[in-house]
Amino acid sequence: MGEALVGSGFTLAWPGILLLLPLPWLVRRLLPESPARDVQAVRVPWYQSVAGNARGWLKRPVLAAIAAVVWVLLVAAAGRPQWVGEISSLPVSGRDLLLAVDISGSMDTQDMVWNNRAVNRLVVVKEVAGDFIQRRRGDRVGLILFGSRAYLQTPLTFDTETTVTLLAESEIGLAGRETAIGDAIGLAVKRLREDASAERVLILLTDGANTSGEVQPLQAAEFAARQGLKVYTVGVGADQMQIQDFFGSRMVNPSADLDEGTLRAIAERTGGAYFRARDAEALAEIYRLLDELEPVESDVEVVRPVRELFHWPLGLAYSLAFAASLGSMRPKFRRREASA
Repeated sequence: MGEALVGSGFTLAWPGILLLLPLPWLVRRLLPESPARDVQAVRVPWYQSVAGNARGWLKRPVLAAIAAVVWVLLVAAAGRPQWVGEISSLPVSGRDLLLAVDISGSMDTQDMVWNNRAVNRLVVVKEVAGDFIQRRRGDRVGLILFGSRAYLQTPLTFDTETTVTLLAESEIGLAGRETAIGDAIGLAVKRLREDASAERVLILLTDGANTSGEVQPLQAAEFAARQGLKVYTVGVGADQMQIQDFFGSRMVNPSADLDEGTLRAIAERTGGAYFRARDAEALAEIYRLLDELEPVESDVEVVRPVRELFHWPLGLAYSLAFAASLGSMRPKFRRREASA
């Protein structure tokens, strides 16, 4: 098959089918002709016209050549022609990695800079985390979004493109304006509990403190530790921000509500680590560090893309046969028009 090729190219999956090419000629040469009979067992009124057209069809060299071409195309289609691509390797780590992203109301704070313009925190997270997800070839990656409640936006999948797209489509306040950190961890544990993956990792990003949900963050962290789930926590938000109000311009701390103590404790209890991202560059550096702490490369699976092409000769054979059938019926139609 295609695997025997050194590079990419055209091949047949079942080349032995080509042995059938001389079959019509052998049948015509080896089988005796049927003896003529004067009596027909079944009388068909239109049989003579059809048989006459068929005999005329076979006597015409052009139509006989079309019949030969149709047979060759059908045999070629049965051989399953394929285009085999270049060999490529896909790293397979056996790791399940969930990203939990805070989309509460506070993520709308515009204390970040991206492409020389002020943007809110979620815009930067989408860009940086999106690049991180695309680099995780070989991992199954899932996405949890949380605000007042947590929900699974993308189940664990090797399709990183879809995960990035769904992250980019997330909106602030979609899950409520508050922050349910404990519920996000609990949902991750629930999704990974029965998974047989060798490594299970949660990266939780938030800019605040737990203000909603049914599960307390440290309780969820204890449960995660018992289930073997490693949690990396990321606190995002600047320490200083200049605002304008009735009294003029003043500096404030937009991250005053960030509960770094709880985030650090969650990471310590689960064997992970806590990171602080005060700007876009720091956040990008954190995700690069996470790539080093949880490297992708492990086993390598060799793949080779194969594209089936049998529908092309098959479609051409049917088109030629249909055109030949219409051509063989034209004399009959002309006779009917003349008699009318």
